[in-house]
Parts: sequence; C-alpha cells; structure tokens
Amino acid sequence: FASTYPLSRHWRRAQSIQSDFKSRETGGAITSMHTAAHLRMSASTAAATVPSWSDLKTKTQSTKTGSALTANAALRKEGKGAPHRENTLRLFGDSSKPKITLFRDHAAWCPYCEKTMLLVEEKQIPINVNLVNMRSYGDKPREFLQKVPNGLLPALEMPNGQIVTESQVIMELLDDMHTGKTMLPQTKEGWNRYDALAKLERELFSWWCTLLFRPAGLMGGRFSPDGMSGAMKGFLECIGRVDKELSSTKGPWFFDEYDYPTMIDFIYVSHIERMLASCAYWQGLNLRDVQKWNLEGLNNWLNAFDKRESYLAFKSDYYTNVKDIPPQYGPGYDGGFEQDRKVFQKNILGQDGSWTLPISHDDLIQPLYRGPPLPLCVLEAMDLKPNADGSYDSCDPVVMAKACREMAAWKLADNGINVSRFAARGGPAGAKNPRKTFGAELADPYADPDDEIRPVVDAALRCVCDAMLDDDTASLDGFHKDSLLAVVPTNQAKAVVSSMVYLRDRVGVPRDLPLAAARYLRAYLNWGIDVLS
Repeated sequence: FASTYPLSRHWRRAQSIQSDFKSRETGGAITSMHTAAHLRMSASTAAATVPSWSDLKTKTQSTKTGSALTANAALRKEGKGAPHRENTLRLFGDSSKPKITLFRDHAAWCPYCEKTMLLVEEKQIPINVNLVNMRSYGDKPREFLQKVPNGLLPALEMPNGQIVTESQVIMELLDDMHTGKTMLPQTKEGWNRYDALAKLERELFSWWCTLLFRPAGLMGGRFSPDGMSGAMKGFLECIGRVDKELSSTKGPWFFDEYDYPTMIDFIYVSHIERMLASCAYWQGLNLRDVQKWNLEGLNNWLNAFDKRESYLAFKSDYYTNVKDIPPQYGPGYDGGFEQDRKVFQKNILGQDGSWTLPISHDDLIQPLYRGPPLPLCVLEAMDLKPNADGSYDSCDPVVMAKACREMAAWKLADNGINVSRFAARGGPAGAKNPRKTFGAELADPYADPDDEIRPVVDAALRCVCDAMLDDDTASLDGFHKDSLLAVVPTNQAKAVVSSMVYLRDRVGVPRDLPLAAARYLRAYLNWGIDVLS
C-alpha cells in the first residue's frame, strides 16, 4: 500500500503545483486494485508532490521533538524511559525481569486501571504490563479470558499464577510486596482518617451517579427556588467536604506526612477526573472555576497531580471521557446550569472553533499548563522550562505550539499507513461491521476500510502531516492547500472528508496523544476537512 503513490519528495514552496515533474518510484508491488485507483486520479492529482510516510517519518525524527520522542520510545521498550500508556514493561532500575504481570485496558479508559498504574509509577514497582480491551471497546483475547474468566480489569497475575482482580486489593498487595514510598497510614489516627476519607469518596461517587445518570428531578429531589436540583445540591455539598479535607492539610495531598500522593489520593483522582469532564458537559458545572465554586483545596490538589509526568501519561481529556463514560456507567443526562452547559458542550466537542486553526494557546475549561503539557523529554529538548511552581504557563506560546505540532506529526508519521487504513473506515463503503456492535459510541474494531478511497485518504493524511511540520502558517493557504486539493479528485472529496472526520472524532487522550498535542492533530484534520469541503 505504501507504494501506491510513487511520488517524488518536493519541499519547494510554490504558489501552484507544477504538472511536469518526474515521479520517483519507491519500489514494491502495486496491486491491480490500487493501480486502478491510481489511474482514475486526474492529471493534477498525479502531479502532486506528497512526501511518503517514510520521508515524513525521517523528517519528524529530525526535529528536536521527534528526536526526543524516538529516543524515549526506545528506552521504554527496555522498561526504562518515561511513564506512558503504551508501556508493557517497567523496571525502575531493576536488572531482573519482573515476576508479576498487570493486565490493564488498552485505550486508557478504565479508572480502576488508571489509579493502579499511578501507584505503580509513584512507588516505582517493577512490573510487566499486558494491554487488554475493555468489553465496551472490543472482544477480550482468549488467552486473557483463560486466565481471567470474568474478564475483569485490572487483574494481577502473581508469580505462582494466582489472579487477583479487585483494584483496591491489587493496589494494597503491590504496596505490601514492594519497599519504597509508603502508600498507607502508619498510625491508628492515620487509619481512622483514611477510612473516613474512603467512605467520603464512595459518598461522592454516589452523588455523582445520581446527578449524572438520572434525569433531573428523578431520584435527585425537587428543584429549589434557585433552580438547583436536590442532586446538584447534594453533589456540591459533598465535594465541598472533600475540598475541606484537602484544605485542612499543609500540602496539596490528603495526608500531611508525605510530600507525594498516597493510596487515598489515587483512589480519588481517577473518578474526580471523570467528574470534571462529565459535570462540565452534562451539567454546565466547571469544578476548576475556583472563583465561582471556591474549591481551592480541590484545585490545588488537581494542580499537584498535573505537575506529575505519570499523571499526564494516563490522564484523559474531557472529550475522551464524555465518550467513554456512557458505555461504562450509562448515558449522562443534561441538566444543571443550561447556559454554561451549552457553552461547555460546544467547547468539548470542538464546535466552538476550539478545534479550528489558529487554536488558542490554552483551553477554555481544561487548564493545559498547570504542569507539563507534553512529555518532559520534549519540553527539555525544546528548552521549555517550568516556572518555580512547576507550571508552564509562562513558556513561549510559539515554541510550545511548535512542540505540540511536531509531536502530533511524529505520532501520525510513525504509524501513517495503519492510520490511513483506519481512517478509510469512514468512507462510503467502510465501517461495515460483520460481527457486532460495542457499547462505546466510537468503537467498531471489526470494521473494514473503504478500499476504493483508501489510497486517496492516505495521500490526504500525508498532506496534513506535512503541513503540521511547517512553521510557515501562511503556507496553509498556499502550498499545502494546493497539495491537498491536487491529491484528492473532486469526485472523491466527500468520501475523504468523511474519512478525516471519522479519524478526528476518534483521536483519544492519552491513548494517542496528550491533550496539548491532540488539539493540534484535531485542528489540522479540520483544516483538511475545510479545504476539501
């Protein structure tokens, strides 16, 4: 498939695409189907100069961002390097192969897997990691079900083959098995506080479910004169008590004794992360708005998590969360503060221009720079240094944008052929699922691509990738626009647009990229969509 378009690499910026160039053969067999698709292209399409994925991969790796990411990816394969959603081995300096294996979800949707991995990273526990689909996203491998018949995640396989499946039990077991940072209280007073906080977390979770997953007024009490439902009042009162507990300590964490998060912090954070997204989207409630809701302790705690690279590695954005919450918990219901809800919904879905170039430096409701917005290796390579408090909001926006674009391009080029095949599911003859549907709205793991449109989708995505690597934004309306229009015949533009929309709507955080970089991939895909539309 990579040889479908034997086009020469051409970096000269020009106002129009010249039609009299000589194409370079890249080698490899071309199937008769792909040859037919190639011959159907117009003369102007055949004349387009689109770099191959191989060329783009080389180009992305030659950037400071790409070089740092490539080096870190090599380290991660050895069990070293930075925390990352794709890691399957963590050694933390241990020279021996780990004897335990953690099974966790592949797409980074599961809150219980997330809190377990945060503990593994904080305590630096050597471990093997096996990535498995959640049921809502695809079928689980037979090999996994033979070990874990009920399919629950996370699951821990002990050295003797015993399987443990309860996340809280797994976390306590891992803590007990390994030395290092203390994760549980060491005094009777500490245990009393821990038990009380654990009960409060369950109460908060219950109020969240009542607020989000039941229609307003149903099981949520009557509306008060101020228009606030009983469920909203109960949730706000409960999270106010959580805030009070956090404000009662000297540092940002639930326990004063430690300058790092412990077990109870991890128990809270994965669900509060989902509360932030869902409350904004379905209720118009922005819990990160300190001025409006006065949750200062909660936000200091969230900011402290944001400063940890391990949290960046497993933290989802609001879009990903509002798409993965319904298949796990049930549908969310609109309610709460209607005016703000409409604004937040448009923002989270990118319908307010937030996914359109030029995009804003920061996000309206998801603070990007309270901690590292990108892996530390990238920030260091680009000389983007934190403030004294660990935030990055004073960094040069132009350099930060360049780093984000380059990371998105590096990710796309690294797996370009497979990504274009995935995107082509969005073509007219694609996404025909021969087996069954899944609970997740955007999940169709058995869908086939539209092979008729796939070569053109591939060329279009190479244009998008090339554009992300260009520092000259003016070329988007010149060279890159002309290139994209040239490789997509008019009669296939609609199908390519639907394929790019399909891909854009399935960019997941952190599965594919951290939010700061994912914003640019979504925006550049929208640029391509707008050009072709």
